[in-house]
Formats: sequence, structure tokens, C-alpha cells
Amino acid sequence: MKLIEFREHYPDEASCRLTFKQYREEEGIKCKKCGNTTHYWKKKREQWECKKCGYRTTLKSGTVMQNSKLPFQYWFIAMHLITSTKKTFSAKELQRQLGHKRYEPIWAMLHKLRLVMGMRDAEYQLKDEVELDDGFFKTVTAERDKSETLKRGRGSQQQTKVLVSVESKDAKEEHNPKKHSKKKKVKYIKMKVINSLKKDETTQLVEEIIEKGTNIKSDKSNSYNGLNKNYNIDSQVIKNEDVNKVLPWVHTAISNAKRMFLDVHHRIDDDFLQSYLNEFCFKFNRRYLDNLFDCLLVTAVSYRWDGIGEANG
Repeated sequence: MKLIEFREHYPDEASCRLTFKQYREEEGIKCKKCGNTTHYWKKKREQWECKKCGYRTTLKSGTVMQNSKLPFQYWFIAMHLITSTKKTFSAKELQRQLGHKRYEPIWAMLHKLRLVMGMRDAEYQLKDEVELDDGFFKTVTAERDKSETLKRGRGSQQQTKVLVSVESKDAKEEHNPKKHSKKKKVKYIKMKVINSLKKDETTQLVEEIIEKGTNIKSDKSNSYNGLNKNYNIDSQVIKNEDVNKVLPWVHTAISNAKRMFLDVHHRIDDDFLQSYLNEFCFKFNRRYLDNLFDCLLVTAVSYRWDGIGEANG
């Protein structure tokens, strides 16, 4: 949706409220008290009333907006900016564009949207053929002792470990007319922050994100030694010059994510790296959709996140 189209569809708070109500009713309203799914709409109070027990449900209740005092139009603008740009917007820039006095509620709003994106993508697993590797992202740890000497390389305190998996398949020649096109076609990606690359922890995470029986291509890392039981593993020692041939899309995804973060954010705390990765993967996995805004709006209606402390506007 282009900016002009967005302004035509959602010119004011009332139009955003009406659309959000319509999407909620399409998804279905469920009473928290008795589980009933039939309700009356109380127009003056802008609430649904359960036909069975009389319990009332507000517009924001049970959605990503629950307990937020920010107007609906703020949320719609944030969703539009996230879905209409190839990269993203920082909370500081969005605060400036909205003219809002306080930074914290805008920051919380964006992170709630990113976190429910991750909840939506967690509903499915990768399958068929998957490239698997790990990446390291530069982050800031708030609790780190500043007097502590920083390590270099993979063990640095400023590097957060991320397990990256990409569902891909061999591309047909007619789909690769360019000389430098990759020989594999990418479908979906997942990026998950992981505390360590030990065998047990890696195996547990892989079983959550990749369907059993899948063909997995990776390097000879000891982290993947526990996958042979449930997966078809094709691992080999990969030289640096052959990385883009053997695992072409894993490293492309890592590079693109790092570039996006570098262009937009001055720093990323390690506690919130997963949130930013959620947004990157959500948009990448739906890169061919024309209605990405609608997709995010359905996600906002369907999921609720309580992991971030409430910041009132």
C-alpha cells in the first residue's frame, strides 16, 4: 500500500477503529469468562457483550494492542511504515514522525508488533530441503561489566549467536537467466537467537523450527551431531571460497539482516535482537504479497504479547 492509498483508506482515528473492529469480527470474538463466541456489539461503549454471560470485551482486548493507550491511528501508521518499506523504521524516527512526546510507548508498540510477527511465523516449520548454519550479530549487553576485557571473534561478549535456517530448492535453468544467479531458489527463512551452539541446545531448537525427515545441508560443525536421528544430514567441510556455492541463501540472509540493522539502528541490545530478526523474517517470507499490511493487521488482531512492560502514552 502506497502512502497516498493509506491516507485515503485511514484518514482518521474513526476509520482505523472501524477497520480493526471488522478484522476482529472476521477472526471471531471469544468470551474470556465462558468461552462463548456469540456477542452483541454495544455501539456507545465500543465493546462486545457476551450473549451468554454478559461479559464485555473491548476493541483492544486480546490483541497486540491490549492495555495500550496509544490511539489506533498510531498503530496503523506503524504497521504501514513497517510493511511499505524494504527496510524498517527506528522507534526514534517514528516518534519524530508522529510528534509524540514520549519515546517509551512508541518503542514498546514497535517491539510488540515485531514479537507477534515471530509468534505468527512460529506456527509453521521449514521442510523439504533446508540450509542450516549459525551467524553472529553485534549487540550490546547492558549487564556486562565495563571493566571486563572484550574477547575477539566468535566468543566476544558483543556477539550474539543466531541459528539461521533457509528452506530452498534447486532452481530451474529458465529461472536463472543471469550469469551470477544462485543455483537454488529460496522460499522461507527462520532466524533464532540461541544461548550456545552446544549439540543438545542446537538439536532442540532445530526440532522446533524444522520438520522431521527434512534434508538438511550444513557444515561439519559439532553442533549438528545430534540431528542424524531425525533428519537427513548432508554435511561437509566448507572452504571460505565455497560458502556461497554450498550454502548460498543462509549467508545472503545473514548479510542482508546485518545491513538492515546497520542502516537503521545505532545499537541493538542482545535482549531484543530476536525482535528485530522476527521483523526481517516476517517481511522476507511474505516478500511477494501485495497485501502485507493486511497480513500484519490480521496478526495484530490474532496475537497478544505480554512480554514487554506496558508503556502508557
